Amino acid sequence: MHVILAKPRGFCAGVERAIRIVEAAIERFGPPVYVRHEIVHNRRVVEELRVKGAVFVDEVDQIPAGAVTIFSAHGVSDAVEAAAQERNLSVTDATCPLVEKVHKEARRFSDRNHKVILIGHRGHPEVQGTSGRVKEGVVLISTVAEVEKLKFNSDDKLAYVTQTTLSVDDTREVILALRKRFPDIVGPDLRDICYATQNRQSAVRELAKLVDVMLVIGAINSSNSNRLRDIGAEMSVPSYLIEDAGSINLAWLEDVETVGITAGASAPEDLVQEVVSYLRNLTEVKLETLPGIVENVEFKLPSELEKS
Repeated sequence: MHVILAKPRGFCAGVERAIRIVEAAIERFGPPVYVRHEIVHNRRVVEELRVKGAVFVDEVDQIPAGAVTIFSAHGVSDAVEAAAQERNLSVTDATCPLVEKVHKEARRFSDRNHKVILIGHRGHPEVQGTSGRVKEGVVLISTVAEVEKLKFNSDDKLAYVTQTTLSVDDTREVILALRKRFPDIVGPDLRDICYATQNRQSAVRELAKLVDVMLVIGAINSSNSNRLRDIGAEMSVPSYLIEDAGSINLAWLEDVETVGITAGASAPEDLVQEVVSYLRNLTEVKLETLPGIVENVEFKLPSELEKS
């Protein structure tokens, strides 16, 4: 069996920073450290941090007053920040800097009296956070069909921002539809989609040209991992989203000569290596990694956690 690994794959700078924040907070303040929502969308990461002393909760009202608290990489709304202040929580914000950039864009457009359209997936934590940063609210859409249903007054000033983990191709189509229907709309093109999302999607497109089956390692609630699986399927390659090697169905591999493997931005590299080991236990494997973009992005820890 020929196994080809995508490059880049796995952790992005925002995920690495969020994990380091939790680890550094536990080291600095001792356990427990409370984390609102999963710090990133990956069960393995969450469980490892839980063992170290992280306690994951759904909302801040589940956190004892005054406790050390971390907001997840997906970002939070103004209301969540206010609730944390009311409980006198000692908060460190692990919001990805690229998500924080979208928050600022949305607020800036709103402050300039634009109606803000958010392109994203309903219910995703990042979308909830961005929506909650605009006092007047946002209009959430995700498809070209929804663009046609939008209703605004003729004198409304319009702007759009996007979730950072969307499909580049799908988002491009939605933006084109917005601009066609509302020629004066303003927004950031595709720049809100993060570098890591774009790089991993580009790598999957190259990988899909070479393989019979694609395995995408990531959580079922990981937006960027789902998009990687979708891209493979759109290129007529059977593509499966798996949490780990134990999720592999052997029927997928019947009569398969070449398997492609990639991982979403929240999936650690050890999960990739475990899948490779699993395949090696089945048959002889020729392993190859595609050439690809080398990512050198690194985000600093918040000042309160920097080592003195």
